[in-house]
Amino acid sequence: MRAKKSYGQHFLTDRGLAARITAAVLPQPDCPRILEVGPGKGILTRFLLEREEAFKAVEADRDMIAWLQEHLPETAGKLIAGDFLKLDLETVFEGQCFSLLGNFPYNISSQILFKAVEHRALIPQVVGMFQREVAERVVAGPGSKTYGVLSVLVQAHYEGRYLFTVKPGAFSPPPKVQSGVIRLKRREVSLVPEELWPAFRQMVKTAFGQRRKMLRNTLRDLLPGKVLREHPAMQKRPEQLSVSDFVALTVESSTR
Repeated sequence: MRAKKSYGQHFLTDRGLAARITAAVLPQPDCPRILEVGPGKGILTRFLLEREEAFKAVEADRDMIAWLQEHLPETAGKLIAGDFLKLDLETVFEGQCFSLLGNFPYNISSQILFKAVEHRALIPQVVGMFQREVAERVVAGPGSKTYGVLSVLVQAHYEGRYLFTVKPGAFSPPPKVQSGVIRLKRREVSLVPEELWPAFRQMVKTAFGQRRKMLRNTLRDLLPGKVLREHPAMQKRPEQLSVSDFVALTVESSTR
C-alpha cells in the first residue's frame, strides 16, 4: 500500500516514536475513549488497541480501510469510513466524550483543530502530529510571529504543550518538513464565556485578517467609538494581544 498524495499520506515507520505519541494520550478516567484520525497502516493503532480505552478510527481512504482489515483484523468494527471534517462527532461514541489523536494530514490539520474546538464539550484532550510550524503556532504566545487565529481560538479552551519534534526520516515517504507533536488539555474553565464565543471568534478572525494594521483600523465595525478612541489596545497589532485581551474587547463590543 503506497501513500497517496491526494490524502496527504506520510506513513510513520518508527515504532519507538509511535509508542511515545500514543503514550502522550493521558488516561481520562471520566472519558475512557479514543478516536484516531487517519490511522494509515496502523502503527499508532496497534498501540491504541492494547490500551484499556474504547477505540475507534476514522479513515477517508477506503483502500486503506481494506488494508487495515486484512493486516490488522483487531480493527474489525472499530473503523469509520469517511472524512473526519464531515463526520458527526456526536455519533462516534453515541454522544460520549473521547480523546482525539492522529498523525494529522498536513493539508487539513488546522481544520481538524478548528473542528475540535467547536466540539470541545466532547473532546477533553487532543494529541496530534502536525507540520512543525503549525504545531508551534498552536502553542505560540503573544508577540510571536507565529501567534495568530489558530493560537488564540485553541488556547481560549485548551492548554497546549509542545512535546517533541519528529524528523522527516521517520516517515515513508519522508515529508519535506519537520513535524511536531503537541498535547492539548481542555481547560476546566474556558477563558471565553460560552455566550460570547461567536462574537469572540469573529473579533479574532477580523483582527488577524489584516494583522499588519493597528486594531483601531481593523475593529472599527465591531467596537464602540469610545473604545476605538481611548482603549490602549487600539494602538497595537493583533499579535500583541493575549487571549484574555481579546476576551476583554469582546465584552466591550457586547455593550454597544
